[in-house]
Amino acid sequence: MEPGVREYLLRIVNTISVGLLWLAINSTAGIMYDHAFFHDKITTGNIVFYCWFLISFFFLMRWLIKLWSKPIHFER
Repeated sequence: MEPGVREYLLRIVNTISVGLLWLAINSTAGIMYDHAFFHDKITTGNIVFYCWFLISFFFLMRWLIKLWSKPIHFER
């Protein structure tokens, strides 16, 4: 396989796998442990979950932008 194509496919696989891992962690913490829903009042678990969600989303987007901003050299 050509090195440029291999690098491109590796980026796609890394993007999908890290994105799915992030999604699985947040849906487990939010839905299964019931931190994503507000019932009668806002609890500490809700605040921690949404802070974690936003901070981890920021770092995920930062990593993805850094990953995809590097040029891929197809002419090696």
